[in-house]
Amino acid sequence: LTVSARDGGGLSAATNASVTVHILQTTLAPAIFERYQYAFSLPEDAPEDSLVGTVKAREPPDSLEVVSYRISSGDPQGRFCIDSQFGIIRIKKELDHETQSAFVLTIQSQLGKSPVYSSAQVNISVIDVNDNPPVFLTGSSKVIIPCTQPPGTAIYIAHAEDKDSSLNGAIKYSLASNQSDTFSIDPSLGVVSLTRTVFEDKQLEYTLHIAAEDHGSPPLSSLLLRDSLTAKIVILDINDNIPSFVSSPLCYVMENAEVGLLVHRITAKDPDEGRNGHVTYHIVSGNENGSFILDKITGLLSTAQPLDREVQEHYSLTVMALDDGSPALSTTQVLAILVLDVNDVRPIFLQELYETAVYENQDPGELVIRVEAVDGDTGHHSLLQYEILPGPGYEKFRINSDSGELVTAVSLDRETQEVFSIKGSPSRSSTALLYITVLDENDHSPLFETNQYHISVREDLEEGTAILDLFASDEDDGPNGEVMYSLIDDTFGAFAIDSVTGSIVTTKVLDRETKSHYTFRAVASDCSIHFLRSATATLCGVTVLIQDVNDNLPIFEQSSYKASVWEGQTPTTDIIQIFATDLDSGLNGETEYSIVSGNENGTFLIDSARGTLATNTILNHENTSSYRETAASHHLVLLASDRGKPSLNSTATVLITVLDVNDNPPVFSSPEYHIHIKESIPVGSHVTEVSADDLDAGTNAEITYAIISGNDKQCFRLDGKTGSVDLMKTLDYEDTMKFTLLIQAT
Repeated sequence: LTVSARDGGGLSAATNASVTVHILQTTLAPAIFERYQYAFSLPEDAPEDSLVGTVKAREPPDSLEVVSYRISSGDPQGRFCIDSQFGIIRIKKELDHETQSAFVLTIQSQLGKSPVYSSAQVNISVIDVNDNPPVFLTGSSKVIIPCTQPPGTAIYIAHAEDKDSSLNGAIKYSLASNQSDTFSIDPSLGVVSLTRTVFEDKQLEYTLHIAAEDHGSPPLSSLLLRDSLTAKIVILDINDNIPSFVSSPLCYVMENAEVGLLVHRITAKDPDEGRNGHVTYHIVSGNENGSFILDKITGLLSTAQPLDREVQEHYSLTVMALDDGSPALSTTQVLAILVLDVNDVRPIFLQELYETAVYENQDPGELVIRVEAVDGDTGHHSLLQYEILPGPGYEKFRINSDSGELVTAVSLDRETQEVFSIKGSPSRSSTALLYITVLDENDHSPLFETNQYHISVREDLEEGTAILDLFASDEDDGPNGEVMYSLIDDTFGAFAIDSVTGSIVTTKVLDRETKSHYTFRAVASDCSIHFLRSATATLCGVTVLIQDVNDNLPIFEQSSYKASVWEGQTPTTDIIQIFATDLDSGLNGETEYSIVSGNENGTFLIDSARGTLATNTILNHENTSSYRETAASHHLVLLASDRGKPSLNSTATVLITVLDVNDNPPVFSSPEYHIHIKESIPVGSHVTEVSADDLDAGTNAEITYAIISGNDKQCFRLDGKTGSVDLMKTLDYEDTMKFTLLIQAT
């Protein structure tokens, strides 16, 4: 073929070229892979678009077709992609060794549109990365063991799982608590064993915290997830101690004792724990007549029927102390009971009932009351001896056996026991009942439930909302135990407390952006008015954290922005970065950016996180192409939104000016000008005017004209700025009938 190329100038020029086309024989031979099988590997945390490997197929000799590649099977989820031209395989989606550790892809190569193709197998191994810490399947367990287990006994097996493989999934166990002197753990098997016997330990329960760590590099621990296994080890006591009596084996009882009168208290101790140390009491022998009754729980021995010394003056009871172990252990004691004789006339108290009161916290020896009895007998039988009969609280008092004065044996505490009922008796006859009331003193301070309170409240609470109810208790009585509440420290006018109920309420609307937390103290005071002791008080700390509410708009640094960009820049060229601030916190303060108007053709794009505005297409200052943006300036409206619920937003405008680049040559209004003039036209006459336009702007569009050929005789002059052509010499038709001027516009 002969091809001719001709330009379109005023003086047209042309050139020819010869083209030879060889017709080749077609073939159905495929492109053959260099290898039948490829093997690649990469870690599971490789980012998207990471290179996996390259396959290569060779085309047949003399072939002019281009080889293309595609993945035909083995990747149903589309985790990989292949460059159809170069055979480069890359990651398309995130990989996970624990989900799938290997892929077998079939890659096909094809020459042009030929129906014949060849295949190669690509094996991809996903290398495990230590990205999973060990996790315990259970949070806590309870193990019960006898206290006699020997050292080395396995008592518990901990088990954790790690989704990783190889060393990354191999688990090592350890005890997080400091119990290494009593327990040990096999680091590989998780078997917890005793390192010593706990037979003599007083501790009945141990709490072990077991941690798991893998062998990866770096290793991951279950503690990263705040996950540890809690094993509670309960030690069972064995019944290896016999109860032993601690009470006296001798007691006395008056022959005229009333039925049900307390005679003696039998007491035995057993150092074992729980039921093994729980003792009950029983009469084994010596009570054939049923004269006495024994409470098996308290060990209190009482009369069951009237006694008569003249019939029987001595009793020998065999009593048994029995524990509740399995098997049960017991011991016995012979209790001698002597029945005392009485006179014919018994002494009589002047009062059957005595009532009195005494203040608590007084030193021992404080006089409570003096009791008095009279005896109608004379001589030795009229001499009286006073004593306190056994009963609840009787040990806290003592009586002068001769005078009958009752005094305190210890300092009394009203909060422990307020009223005492004591039975007093001259040693050999009648009884009198004493009611003693312990009067309260302000000897207890109010106590809060805890020393520190930590609470969180939303910042949009209404004024007057109760946020915390404090409570303090005072064991005293009356005004000494009545609690009043108050606040100290500066709460910045945000909180107040009800002095009676202890309820803390807000006194104004809170604003986290102004103050995010408050720390102050509350006081609990009693209302004591006793002249001897002042009121007592105690403190507790209160910390109030203000939770954020999405109540602040994102605010742009400027309401309007101006920026410029050169035309012709490649897409994704950064133009300007805008920034908005949000006083809220967390998601409420995280700002996202978007274009809401002025970008209908998708000319620009914005980084939603950084606020960077960039080009999305090639810009053109001039309107010369139908597929490019043509405007010299663009007005965009940007939106800044936070991530709160509901989301808040604000807008700003951006004026983007597209700067001109000198990328357009001048173009004449006509490629040729044909002018007819008479030879008689005078010198200096205006002949014609040429004109060219340039789509650029500014200095890029300022045009200069010049004659570059055809004016050898200098007959014409061209104005370089206006394009006006004027006659400079007289014309002669017979000399020259035609001029061809080549004019250049620059």
